[in-house]
Amino acid sequence: MDAKIIDVAAKAGVSPATVSRVLNQGSSVTAKTRNKVMKAIDELNYRPNAAAKNLRLQKSLSIGVIAQDINNAYFTEIIKGIENMAYARKYKVFICDAENQAEKERDYLSLLMDRTMDGVIMITPQLSDEEIYGVVDKGYHIAVIGRNVNHPKIPCIYTDNVKFSRHVVEHLVEFGHRDIVFLSGYPEAVDSYERLEGYLKALKDNHIPFRPELVENGDFNETGGYEAIERLFAKKMTFTAVFAANDEMALGVYRACEERGIAIPEQLAVVGVDNNRISKYLTPRLSTVNQPKYTMGAIIVEKLIDQMNENQFEDKRVFTVDSELLVRASSNYHIQKKK
Repeated sequence: MDAKIIDVAAKAGVSPATVSRVLNQGSSVTAKTRNKVMKAIDELNYRPNAAAKNLRLQKSLSIGVIAQDINNAYFTEIIKGIENMAYARKYKVFICDAENQAEKERDYLSLLMDRTMDGVIMITPQLSDEEIYGVVDKGYHIAVIGRNVNHPKIPCIYTDNVKFSRHVVEHLVEFGHRDIVFLSGYPEAVDSYERLEGYLKALKDNHIPFRPELVENGDFNETGGYEAIERLFAKKMTFTAVFAANDEMALGVYRACEERGIAIPEQLAVVGVDNNRISKYLTPRLSTVNQPKYTMGAIIVEKLIDQMNENQFEDKRVFTVDSELLVRASSNYHIQKKK
């Protein structure tokens, strides 16, 4: 059986993290400890994988990015921020589209590491924290966008989904709505759960009974949003507003309303999330939550590069960016004014 890093650690009498630091040429390892580890490596004939070998020798000046759906403008704007900052820092960027599949995301992460990427940025990953920890604890560099991952070596940046979701529902309540649909994203998405949490808290704050039948899954895409609202229409549910967890699903709601002759916002208010470009050009213009997507990408790649080069963070590791509810014509209508 091939020797593993834990076997090397046991033979050398050190921790696996120390072995990883030796392989990565960490400056905090003494010469005596380094010699013990290298001797154990030789005696066990331990062969680290291609990525670890590369880390011992030199940097590739390349970063992998795993996005859930590059057709979604949310990801493309983040990637643009990553690519521009990385280019300014002399790094190349390689993009992988996981297509909202955890297994594909897992395969890409393994592939990127084996292909000697210096680091990987995961945008709204579906993998569990424990899976991500396991990769980082082997000596790899990972950064995360769209989720707070509690690990001292993982820089991450995200928005407060619960907070802005409460603002969306409170806005709709102010305009007279009480029967509010929530269109969620794919089931594994942490941000979707957090936006649902904000929706539920806002209902409770405003003494509005929760109607579970008004929560539908739209898979974070236009087709999913269209099919989700069509299911509600088919069931003849009573509702006056829709909070879609992203603009792509809101676009599907627009299409369904157009086909059915339902006027927005007079008959149905609609609010999305992300402030994608299309939101400004829909008729009526879509109310949405603006997230600083380009900035999020630029900040996280800069922090990842700093960590890879210095093996530490110049300042803080976790960044929370503010989001802003942009009230436009699709929800700026008080239903009590209807005749």
